[in-house]
Amino acid sequence: MAAFDDEIKHSGTLVDRLTAQLSGEILKGRMPVGSRLMSIRKAADYHGVSKNTVIETYDRLVASGYAASRPGSGFEVCMPQDARRNGRPRHVAEAVDIASLLNAQLEENFEIRVGDGRPPPSWTEESEIKRHLGLFSRSNAAGADAYGSALGFPALRSEISKRLAGQHLQASEDEILLTFGANHALDLIVRAFLSPGDVVLVDEPGYYPLFAKLKLAQVRMLGVRRTPDGPDVSDFVAKAAAERPRLFFTQSIGHNPTGSSTSLPVAHALLNAAAVHNVTIVEDDPFADLVPRVPSRLVTLDQLNRVMSVGTFSKTLSASLRAGFIVGNREQISALAELKMLTTVNSSGHIERLIHRLLVEGHYDRHLKRLANRIDAAAVRVIQRLERQGYNVFSGNGGGYYLYLLLPDGVDDIELARRGARESIFIAPGSVFCLDKSNAIAAGSRLNVARTDDEQFYNFLARNLG
Repeated sequence: MAAFDDEIKHSGTLVDRLTAQLSGEILKGRMPVGSRLMSIRKAADYHGVSKNTVIETYDRLVASGYAASRPGSGFEVCMPQDARRNGRPRHVAEAVDIASLLNAQLEENFEIRVGDGRPPPSWTEESEIKRHLGLFSRSNAAGADAYGSALGFPALRSEISKRLAGQHLQASEDEILLTFGANHALDLIVRAFLSPGDVVLVDEPGYYPLFAKLKLAQVRMLGVRRTPDGPDVSDFVAKAAAERPRLFFTQSIGHNPTGSSTSLPVAHALLNAAAVHNVTIVEDDPFADLVPRVPSRLVTLDQLNRVMSVGTFSKTLSASLRAGFIVGNREQISALAELKMLTTVNSSGHIERLIHRLLVEGHYDRHLKRLANRIDAAAVRVIQRLERQGYNVFSGNGGGYYLYLLLPDGVDDIELARRGARESIFIAPGSVFCLDKSNAIAAGSRLNVARTDDEQFYNFLARNLG
């Protein structure tokens, strides 16, 4: 069996190619340090080369520090000192692999972006908000260029506190930490409260950038099955009892990727189970401002006893305005503020002042009303069209941008995404959002209702799904 990668196969001599392949596998952790290389004869047969080629390859690996000769026992895998310093550890490489869809999302070479996590700019920064982005530069207060408190701009925290009170959540300014968006918030929580080897629970399917962060932190993840009504409480209880997780990361409104929202009975049952098993819940809440009075938000029911909440303006205002916040009890926020100060010193005072102005002058609420109406109308159109064509979705739209298309039996989600790419259609395969790739729900695709209502995409589905 030839084990050469196509990319390696077409460049350099046989020895060059085989050396590059084996050293690359060692760097990626596929050949662990201390393990034995194949015997020369076996390696020659396996790679389809001569014994002399293998001998020269092994000599090069020894010379470069990737292997050591052990008289009487062949060759042992090693790691050069410079590779230890500069090469990516295995958990870092795995984290980057998990986040690969994010890289595709950031590329702008797809004409149709049904799998994108963001709405089109015309729905956010190029809408009414754009007219106000220039106002900030004319009204900078003295001292706006200073670092300020690690908690973030006090006036914005005060305004967020008032808005949360309108959503029936009592949180003082000292219980709010401003961040560079929700991803920064999640990263701070992972760093502050988890150590390598800890166990956490996550939605399955769930938010894949979070999976990458947890992999990077060398934390063990267990998925809790997602239902159209929220997390499967029985699955949560079984895994919490057996594994003693520290945290459970979940999204109650407009879940990414399924679009579902947690029902009130499920929310109550989940909070009760978390109390019994001493699990802290981190509720990712990017769409709270679009549906501010949903009674099943965990943080509202819990009032910061066992739930931390992560909010963001990046999903509703602009992906380029990296601004979000964490709401938690004073002890949690104090620990997070210290870590934020150590890692980034502070978040952006300029962006926080701009957002504060948009909030207090009413521009943000007017924008939210228009955005919510657009999402609702688009979701209705997309669901009706999909159902008309005979396709199934996981649940109705729960208030965010997403629906989850369930693929027919025998359709591979990754292959569907590849076919879409050939037609300049960006498709988000369901297995990317799943820890267990064999999970039945992995055979699906996340759809962004703001981008899906396109005749070319529906025609693509008709040709590929029947």
